[in-house]
Amino acid sequence: MSGSLQDSMKALVQKHDGYTSEASAFSLEAMTPYVELADIAVPQPQEGQVLVRVALASVNPSDVMFIKGMYGQPRRKGWPAGFEGVGEVVVSGGGGTGDNLVGRRVSFTAVGQNGGTWAQYAVADAAGCIPLIDAVRDEDGAGMIVNPLTALAMFSIVRDEGEKAFVLTAGASQLCKLMIGAARAEGFRPIAIVRRAEQVPLLLEAGAAHVLNEKDADFDKRLGEVLREEKPRVLLDAVAGPVSARIFELMPRKARWIVYGRLDERAPTINEPGQLIFMGKRIEGFWLTQWLRSADPKQRVAVVMQAQKNFAEGLWATDVTARLTLKDAMERLPEELAKPNGKVFIKPGH
Repeated sequence: MSGSLQDSMKALVQKHDGYTSEASAFSLEAMTPYVELADIAVPQPQEGQVLVRVALASVNPSDVMFIKGMYGQPRRKGWPAGFEGVGEVVVSGGGGTGDNLVGRRVSFTAVGQNGGTWAQYAVADAAGCIPLIDAVRDEDGAGMIVNPLTALAMFSIVRDEGEKAFVLTAGASQLCKLMIGAARAEGFRPIAIVRRAEQVPLLLEAGAAHVLNEKDADFDKRLGEVLREEKPRVLLDAVAGPVSARIFELMPRKARWIVYGRLDERAPTINEPGQLIFMGKRIEGFWLTQWLRSADPKQRVAVVMQAQKNFAEGLWATDVTARLTLKDAMERLPEELAKPNGKVFIKPGH
């Protein structure tokens, strides 16, 4: 470790290994059962890796599911939590790519031991870092990978499908707002499903063609009318509950139900399984990590450049609920995450 860097750092570290044996609510009720604020050694980057001084770390639903042991990869006791962030590369573990990143501000996902972004320093694969242009804010850079790249990757599915209309659940989420912005710019017609009345005018202004509140008494009637009128063939679903199943049931032939999250603890029911046979409908999943592995390299580069351009030119902007220190996050993160319409960040250096 360079003499100019400290040997230890503060981090929010995981208190458990592996997966939970007892499922709990999908929301975060408290931090203390899952993570603790600790002093640990600053991680050492290996060949092909870099050490990043974290300026801002994102808090995503996947982070919550991960620390609770309910995500698709196991926890590591004593390792920092947090998947993505933004910061300055301060040390290269070797290799031309990493060496060229030293001193650069990058978006990144953490890897390896002591690699989580809810810490003052984190290790990242050099090849996976995204050097940022000056016009991209830290708030946009800290959430550059999980939400923006997912938004563009899933919107590419809509574009390839050929229909202008498509359906989004959890329509007021940061990710969906990014997709709505991208869709508006290309003349597509998002149909957003929300749970709060105050979200309806906000999303209509953002570019949604229709915004339906599932809590309204006439939701089923309006949903049927809109789906018959617009004939969307893609449902991009972060909820995976009974409402999702109802939407899918009312969609036309060859509809695709693409699940990328699960915010509803209730199980969806397929009332008409014959639609899968006779109407050519299908249910599938989307995981950004797998998409990045399988996508053409030119497509990956194009998506990364488009995400930065969208932020730099003002097409996209990250709505911020709170910026919390590591100490404040232990006390306030659950209540801040419960607030609608914005994103929560952790500032590990403060």
